[in-house]
Amino acid sequence: MPLPRHRIARDRARFRDIVRGKLRQDLRKYLCNSDWVGRQGDKLITIPVPQIELPRLRFGASDQDQAGGSGSGGQGDSKEGGSAQGTCGAGDQSGQHALEVEVEIEELAELLGSELGLPCIEPRGNKQLMVEGGRYTGVRPEGPNSLRIFRRTFRQALKRTIALGKWDADNPRVVPIPADARYRAERSHPKPQSSAVLIHMMDVSGSMGREQKDMVRLQAFWLDTWLRSQYENLDVVYMVHDAEAKLVDHDTFFHLRESGGTKISSAYEMCSDLIRNQYPPAHWNIYPFHYSDGDNWSARDTKQCIRLLEEHILPHVNQFAYSQVKSVYGSGQFKGDLDRAFGETEHVVSVDVENRHGVPAAIREFLHKGR
Repeated sequence: MPLPRHRIARDRARFRDIVRGKLRQDLRKYLCNSDWVGRQGDKLITIPVPQIELPRLRFGASDQDQAGGSGSGGQGDSKEGGSAQGTCGAGDQSGQHALEVEVEIEELAELLGSELGLPCIEPRGNKQLMVEGGRYTGVRPEGPNSLRIFRRTFRQALKRTIALGKWDADNPRVVPIPADARYRAERSHPKPQSSAVLIHMMDVSGSMGREQKDMVRLQAFWLDTWLRSQYENLDVVYMVHDAEAKLVDHDTFFHLRESGGTKISSAYEMCSDLIRNQYPPAHWNIYPFHYSDGDNWSARDTKQCIRLLEEHILPHVNQFAYSQVKSVYGSGQFKGDLDRAFGETEHVVSVDVENRHGVPAAIREFLHKGR
């Protein structure tokens, strides 16, 4: 017999409360673990929760199992047609199970904000897009029966009957015809919608190893998650660079393995072009995030980077953020150059990330100003 619907809803709500509690309890662990990053859809993300045990049946040993056998065979002798070799067989102990649960992106962002104490972001200036927000406030003579307006249809039939001189006060009868039908129509009501663009720029040169790129992807995921909860319309741009910069899709950004030299200015030039040609600051809240190990090919290129930031990027963005992930092959020089040039600039944030455990502090540093 199927369970009543209200019992199913109650059990589902209870299960979600358990999952939410487990996620909140171990959120710091998820902040530092990139194994599950990339399992998200449009609105849901799949997270393994190993602490929740799956129900299972366990059978005890029977009396026959514990009793000795009878016959001429000795210990270790094989049965006819069998083999005496090998001591490993099917075990009787349970294994460790990881239950994968789907969590809404908004709920995950709420947990992140609560854990790190992040303030809500207030869109800067008049950076909003007008989107269609239609309402059925109009009337038209054609449409589906589901949108037919009885009062309007009857009124139109009454007016036609009177106009034709067929109205009889002693026998008031109105018969609508198809031409009398009136239907609800959608009228355009543009409404403002806050919009933002998140530009991820990652160094994929030879000095950036697998561990460094994993830390970058982890930061990019959580920044994406938080900003999606703050803006109704968010565009995310993924860019990688070594000696040259190029735009890539989400999957390529999260799985790319490359090598080569490092020319950071190539990424900043492409970022400047994006802002100028696709994301005008009057309509977009702009967030460039750059991730690197701090190794640039020359001091001359570093000066070019600072010039691009001063003249073409910083005047138009809500915040520019630089994350320097520690690498045994990277010099780490670029963060020091940025701090000397923009140390007093409020909307420039730079952080050092020593390892995965430094990711939560970096995310909080990026977002705690609410810009």
